[in-house]
Amino acid sequence: MSTTSPAAGIAASAAPPAPHTLGASLSADDFKALFRGHPGGVAVITADAGEGPVALTATSVSSVSAEPPLLIFSISAQSSASPTLARADTVVVHLLDAHDLPLARLGATSGVDRFADESGWSRLVTGEPVYHDVRAWVRCAVIGRMDAGGSTVIAAHALQSRLERDVEPGAHGDALVYHNRTWHRLGEQSRLG
Repeated sequence: MSTTSPAAGIAASAAPPAPHTLGASLSADDFKALFRGHPGGVAVITADAGEGPVALTATSVSSVSAEPPLLIFSISAQSSASPTLARADTVVVHLLDAHDLPLARLGATSGVDRFADESGWSRLVTGEPVYHDVRAWVRCAVIGRMDAGGSTVIAAHALQSRLERDVEPGAHGDALVYHNRTWHRLGEQSRLG
């Protein structure tokens, strides 16, 4: 992973072995079947590299470190937002709950203007597009990108955040997850222990 900020604390790692040295791979269908049963939290990522705002829905957002505050996510090269995210210095990651399902669907729909409803978003003073009334958002500086198959993994350093709907420790908080090609709300009935 290359870094754009030496102070960010992420070092470049050795290149992974070439695929032909690893042996046989799972088929794409088998790999997709594995992860259909592995739920993921839902986020919408926005950016603007100078040609107008873009947004996409992602289930790959993960926290990496609290000190420094780092997160990662991946984007498919097939996404219409991919070229902008490849150039953007900053992004806004919107962490969604079930109340934000319309935004999750909007970010996942191809061929639509995700910013047509001007009442639903604005720009931060630093210029990034941000959606209103979401559970939480975090503005981040992109510190590294790594090509990974047909996707790019992006590492980002959290700079600023807003939390609209906090979740008490141990509470479900109406979490929105994507599982087996369907949106789900976690609730009291989903608690196992």
